[in-house]
Parts: sequence; C-alpha cells; structure tokens
Amino acid sequence: MDLMDHNARDLAVLIRNKKASPVEAVRSALDRIEGRRELNAFITVTGEQALEAARQAEAAVMKGEMLGPLHGVPYSVKDLTLTAGVRTTMGSAIYEDFVPKEDAVAVARAKAAGAILIGKTTTPEFGHKQVAAAPIFGRTLNPIDPRYTPGASSSGAAVAVAAGMGSLALGTDGGGSIRIPASCCGIVGLKATLGVVPNLQAPDLFSANSFTGPMARDVADTQLLFDVIKGFDLRDPYGLGGPMPRRAAPASLRGLRVAWLPTAGNRVDPEVEAVTTAAVRAMEREGAIVEDVPLNFVSLERHFLVVLQSMLAARVGANLERFGARLDPTLIDAVQKGRRHSAVDLHDATFAKTRCFGELQALLDRFDVLVSPTVSAPPLPIDMDVSGEIEIAGRPAGTVRGAWYPYTYPMNLTGHPALSMPCGRSSNGLPIGLQLAGRWYDDDYLLAIAGLIERVIDQASA
Repeated sequence: MDLMDHNARDLAVLIRNKKASPVEAVRSALDRIEGRRELNAFITVTGEQALEAARQAEAAVMKGEMLGPLHGVPYSVKDLTLTAGVRTTMGSAIYEDFVPKEDAVAVARAKAAGAILIGKTTTPEFGHKQVAAAPIFGRTLNPIDPRYTPGASSSGAAVAVAAGMGSLALGTDGGGSIRIPASCCGIVGLKATLGVVPNLQAPDLFSANSFTGPMARDVADTQLLFDVIKGFDLRDPYGLGGPMPRRAAPASLRGLRVAWLPTAGNRVDPEVEAVTTAAVRAMEREGAIVEDVPLNFVSLERHFLVVLQSMLAARVGANLERFGARLDPTLIDAVQKGRRHSAVDLHDATFAKTRCFGELQALLDRFDVLVSPTVSAPPLPIDMDVSGEIEIAGRPAGTVRGAWYPYTYPMNLTGHPALSMPCGRSSNGLPIGLQLAGRWYDDDYLLAIAGLIERVIDQASA
C-alpha cells in the first residue's frame, strides 16, 4: 500500500512506531504530484525543503524525541495563505515573486504539530471566482472527471487531497471556497466559526468573511487537522474571549433536531436533491427529527457581491494600471464593479448580514443543525462562463453564485461554522456534497455529527 493511500492519522502512527519514514512519506507525496501533473494542483512544489524537513523529522523519531500529532505527515497549503520562506502568489502576477517572512497562524500551528509542507496549491486570483484557473498557472482539473470543475477557490487543495497528493490540506473560504471544491472532489472541508482559526491576513479583521480551514478525505482526518490549527489568538478581535463554549458530541443521531433546507430560493438538480434527501432520510432512520425549513439565501447574492467586489477594488485596484494585461479579465471586471459601489451599498450589505445572522440564530435556537446540499448541482462543466448564467438539469437557473451555491456564502457573511462532506454520486460518477451548518462555536459538534452521518452513508453503500 502506497503511503499516500493511508489516512493522516494512520500515517502518523506508522511514523511514530517507526514502521514508516517521514522521508518515504514525503517522497511518496512528491511522486504522486509528479505522476498527476496534468491535474495542475500546485503552483509551487517545495520538494527540497520538504525532504530536508522529513530528514529532520526522521532523526527526531529515531532519537525518541517528543512528537507532535502530525509528525512527518505531508500536507499542502492554498497559495492565498502565507508561508515563511515559500513563495505565496495569491494566484496573481501581482504577487508572483512574493516570499513571506512569517507563517500564517494555521501554518505555524501545523508546522509545530510536525506536519511537512509539500507545496502551495492553485487558486484563482485572490480567490475571486468559482473557476479553477488563473493566468499565472493555467487551469486545474477535477481528478474524478477532467471535463468538470473541481470547484474553487481552494481548487488545488481539494484536488491534491482527492488525488492522494498528501492526505491533508489547508484551504481558505470566502464564500464557500473550501466547501464547494470539497463537494466537487468528494472530500471533507470545514469553514469554522469566525475567529476559531485566526486569519490575521484579513485586511479588515472586524468585518472578516474569509476563513482558513482543514480539508481531508474523511471526517476524522479533518478533525485531526482542525484540532491542531484551532484556538483563539489575542491579535484577532474575535479571539479575545475566554474558552469556546462547547456542546458535548452526540453518541448517536437519535433525537438530533435537523433543519432540512433542500432549496434556498434556487433550482436544485434532481440527482442532487435525490442523493442529499436520501442522506437526510437515513438520518431519520437513525432517530433524527427532521423538519423542512424555508430560507431564501438567493436574495443575499447582491449583498455578498457588494462586499466581495468592494474588497477587491480596495485591495487590488491600485495595481490595475501596472499589471492589467497580466490579470484575469474577470478580476478586473470585479474591481471595476467594486469601484462603483457606494458607502451606502456597503452599509446596506452589512445590514443584510445582520438580518441573516439573526434569522440563523433564531433557527438554530430550535434546531441542532442546518442541513442542505453544498451546491445545487454536481460539478459544472470545466469551461463554464463564470460571468454568465448556468443551466441546472438542462434549464436556465441564473448566475453561478445565486444558482449553484446559495447555501454556502451566507455562512461567510454571518460567521457560522459549516462543513461539506460527501454523501453520494451522480449517475455519471460525480461527487455530491452535504453541508452541515451550526451555531457559533459548534465546530466540533458539527464534525461529530458528520462522523455519525459518514458511518450511516458508508453502511448504506456497503
């Protein structure tokens, strides 16, 4: 069995027990990256640095030193996230040669736990769109079927995990950018509660809606990486409180109060509806109490775009004249739209965020978890027009954000935790994801529920 076919927790045990070598593990990951180059999952591969770190990790094992929970385990980091001494491009020519001096908090914590960075994964420029492409690296392909998108903007992270180029990855999520590619590639991805995984890169920490989070092939590995990177930081205004309030992990699904949201004002592909509904019915058979709930998240799309486009205009606008010819035309378009939004538009969007937060809080007072599809259709064609309208089940459905992933971006606006997990496949073998969302600080609770659902789904498919 190839070392990259092991999950992260088993690989860590093998290394700790001297039954596998960190050097062998890193070489296995690098071989897998090289063997699947056509997927284009990495912008930068840190081969020599990773092998040197692996040799040091191996020496620590042989000396009997104290080892972290991820000691010797290869992992990747999305190229929006700072990595000390390793080029971090933001997927853009603007930062093509930028080498940070410090690690992001999550990267520093993963390193302290013994994980070994094997490279920086692909992302559209500044994570601005749901197409896995950028001028400086080209297009990233879905490992299940290259005719369809792997999702974005944590494109390469999801592809790397799904294709066995390391069992763990760090992604970022500004509107669904961990959960959408997790759904498209058949893996698990978590966007935690605001502040639980500090993201000090955000230029506005008080209105942050971009999150760093774990991605893995199963729930237990996602929990493993989350345990390493979570925890408040006093430099984060949302990390100034005391210990996180925690609900005890349920032992079973019996009595779990589930708010089921099959549609949020959008059209749903019949296969996605059938597969996700089957997962919910399986939860009912295990004793969950399920109730359909009416929420219209599509109406939030224009407010989400005001927030996103205004941020891009402020962050990128000054670089258009110098780099314009080397930037993605869709990024330029987003910046130009952002410049046209007024302060009133931005405050209206903030008011809408507040209303959505209150609506979700009221709902989650009555229910333990909000369950929905992650996206309303299986992975879309790789050559879709991100600026145009899409079809779902052969019928016009609207814009990509409003029609395909209205379930995800509200949780970025409000800060609530949400994860995507696999729950089945379409008739042509494409992954379909189920999203779980919960109260603030219910991150571990959601992961526990996801683990129970994962077992139910696995048993049903056995």
